[in-house]
Amino acid sequence: MGQQETVATSLADTVREGIGAALAEVDADLARRYPGDPGTRQPVHTVYVPGDALTAGTARSWGDQALAALDAHAPDAGALAAVLGLPDALAAEVYDRVRAKLTREPVEDLRIDFEDGYGPRPDAEEDEAAARAAALVAAAHREGTAPPYTGIRMKCMEAAVRDRGIRTLDIFLTGLVRAGGLPDGLLLTLPKVTYAEQVTAMVRLLEAFERTHGLEGGRIGFEIQIETTQSILGADGRATVARMIEAAEGRATSLHYGTFDYSASCGVSAAHQSLDHPVADHAKAVMQVAAAGTGVRLSDGSTNVLPVGPTERVHDAWRLHYKLVRRSLARAYHQGWDMHPGHLPTRYAAVYAFYREGLEQAAARLAAYVAKAGGDVMDEPATAKALSGYLLRGLDCGAVDPGEVARLTGLTRADLDALAGRPATTI
Repeated sequence: MGQQETVATSLADTVREGIGAALAEVDADLARRYPGDPGTRQPVHTVYVPGDALTAGTARSWGDQALAALDAHAPDAGALAAVLGLPDALAAEVYDRVRAKLTREPVEDLRIDFEDGYGPRPDAEEDEAAARAAALVAAAHREGTAPPYTGIRMKCMEAAVRDRGIRTLDIFLTGLVRAGGLPDGLLLTLPKVTYAEQVTAMVRLLEAFERTHGLEGGRIGFEIQIETTQSILGADGRATVARMIEAAEGRATSLHYGTFDYSASCGVSAAHQSLDHPVADHAKAVMQVAAAGTGVRLSDGSTNVLPVGPTERVHDAWRLHYKLVRRSLARAYHQGWDMHPGHLPTRYAAVYAFYREGLEQAAARLAAYVAKAGGDVMDEPATAKALSGYLLRGLDCGAVDPGEVARLTGLTRADLDALAGRPATTI
């Protein structure tokens, strides 16, 4: 067969070209609305600290308190494994990684709270606290002691507190600009959103700030906190959260579920307000579908059961927190809130166990997919994308090491990024 045979077709090129022209707007809309994962590191948690409680050593203090809790209530790997039910094969490596993380980088994302955790204060007092927060954040970035992500949660856009929230945000951002510029990893949280128009108002506010300071348009993004029923289902019966993502005009970085406000708005009694309540699962499922493919990430909420007091009570709280974090991870909520230093040991234990126990299987499946070697599972490109994303998240949080991933898969970080559909990064 020296010459390639010509196959027969029936449709003229004009048909194909006409279909392409008819779908051009759809192609552009898909690319705009669903750009995919942004390719940046997502923190595994957000730590909330009231604005008046912030100090230069807050992150380090949380790490020290978490290490002290381990020393007091689980001084070795066997003790923690017994509390949490960790397999013997994982106990030592998880425990050692938790302690190393608490020493090196105890807080991945710090949110300075000027909303519920701060409450109503005299204007002069909140002005001073917002300016002080900006100064402390700027200093931490200059000194290299800041967590990878830091920012504030302002008051919401409802009429009663709107002006106060805008002023606090203005003071904080202005303080950062004057102290040297907006830092990388800046995250802002807009709480208690009920209407998409409130998201639009936040966009206009940030546009005005950027113009005032000559910043690149779109430089400042923000998180939308989902803690009202109206943010899930509007009066017209439509899924409001999808409209909110659209209203953010590309500035929405994530959706954060607010456990207690949302549960209360659904009439759930205080004793049953939890991350695993059916109303929480419904809300988060709607959030998940609305955000899928948009580049907007998801964060679960928190538990208010604190690991304090006698060892038996601490262990009970740790078991609950560990179970909830593992449940969230299995449901693809890769981030959550931590409200107390004592939550950090079980946050990292749950995250590290989740990624380490699945490491070898995920690596083997991905290696087989790349080599087209087959095996007992036939994976498709979408599954390869999920497998590489799983390994990348494990690398980002310190659950697994680059060397062991390379050894098990034969792939580089750039290879994993490409399979996951992410822009190339370095570690």
